[in-house]
Amino acid sequence: MMTVTSEVKVLKNYINGEWVETSGTDMLEIRNPANTDELVVKVQQSNAEDAQAAIEAAEKAFPEWSKTPSPARGEYLFKIAAIMEAEADEIARIIVQEEGKTYADAFKEVNYAAGIVKFYAGEGRRMTGRIVESDMPGVQIELHKEALGVVLVVTPWNFPLSIPAWKIAPAILSGNTVVLKASSETPLTAQKFIEIVERAGVPAGVVNQLVGPGRLVTDMINHPAVKAITFTGSNRVGNLIYKEAAKDMKRVLLEMGGKNPLLVMEDADVDAAVQLAVAGGYGQTGQEFTDKLVEASKKIKIGNGMDEGVTMGPQVSDGERQSTLDLIKKAKAEGGEILTGGGIPEFDGSDKGYFVEPTVIGGVKTEMTIAQEEVFGPVISIIEIESIDEAIEVANDVAFGLSAAICTRNLTYMNRALNEIQAGIVKVNMTTTGTFFQAPFGGYKQSSTGTYKELGSEAVDFYCQNKTRYINSN
Repeated sequence: MMTVTSEVKVLKNYINGEWVETSGTDMLEIRNPANTDELVVKVQQSNAEDAQAAIEAAEKAFPEWSKTPSPARGEYLFKIAAIMEAEADEIARIIVQEEGKTYADAFKEVNYAAGIVKFYAGEGRRMTGRIVESDMPGVQIELHKEALGVVLVVTPWNFPLSIPAWKIAPAILSGNTVVLKASSETPLTAQKFIEIVERAGVPAGVVNQLVGPGRLVTDMINHPAVKAITFTGSNRVGNLIYKEAAKDMKRVLLEMGGKNPLLVMEDADVDAAVQLAVAGGYGQTGQEFTDKLVEASKKIKIGNGMDEGVTMGPQVSDGERQSTLDLIKKAKAEGGEILTGGGIPEFDGSDKGYFVEPTVIGGVKTEMTIAQEEVFGPVISIIEIESIDEAIEVANDVAFGLSAAICTRNLTYMNRALNEIQAGIVKVNMTTTGTFFQAPFGGYKQSSTGTYKELGSEAVDFYCQNKTRYINSN
């Protein structure tokens, strides 16, 4: 059995290269979601003055940082990635302790995040412009990328390291400066990342971190120095951010909800499809598939993510757990059948954490709430379909379009799914979750603003503005 030990501390803000006390009075306690008797960290919330100071520090650092050559900016990212890899075990333990992942999943996240940072470090030597032919002799037209200014980065709790990394790395690589407002559920992971940024020698003011509540974000958006906002989180908050930023026509990148369908066709490898569904999807159709999915779900071992053999940890908070349980209850009331799970598990210590049983719900119809709303919990809903036409229709009959997948050996099914499913990512014989950082990521419909992408070389586009320069040498 692996254990986590750490002394409880009160977090600070990181502003202009210094760790400073927050000015607010509200105190938030973060407890281990697998054992709420364990106090992980105390957070004295910031106030508007702290937010103003963080933005001003970023604004002050921008002119010098934006003039730094992009290969030099990339070298700082290489240093950040190296430290992350060297301290992967420690960071993974923090994620488990604070967010509730299993150690294996947390360790994968750390190395994934380090890979993201290294990818953008390499992009520092691939930041190129373009020459366009002119109508006139002696006139040269150059297309040149320039940084925006201060970028406000607002991140969620579900990937507390990799999402800040995939936003901050391309932002500073492009010459911007940053203020990070991470989730209040996972502030210790965010602080660890910023500590690594500091140790890598990133100049003061380039990256700043604010420990505080979401209500500070509105005023931060309206600060004239903030030129762009990148947010991952709920549709409710994303829509509020979008409306606020639109008042001054500020650039916004939103990645929000998802309802990721996994289409399991009659010719699929059922055992493989079950594993894909268990790993991260929402299964569809087939009695053999359903039986094996229920069987596999019952074998999942729930508990503290640091304990040997545990394959699923708790939810991050009591609020998230209750939201999942409410959706399960509503699914049952609307005609769904709980095939396994559906409640709070019973085992030694389960009363100390925010645990929910792995749940499979059968008899689901597209009009049911469970089929339309995102569930941030261990719930798989099964919708039975009769054909590829119906499968695609069901997959598209949601407000979201983040990711989807199909399990099949049939080339016609594959091509129809790839071409007709309305989602930013469509996979064949893979999980709906997960993405390679060298490829762009972003959803359709209510999952994203859709104008820009995250990850891949394409992510840099959001953090740059394009200038067309005409030079007459005559």
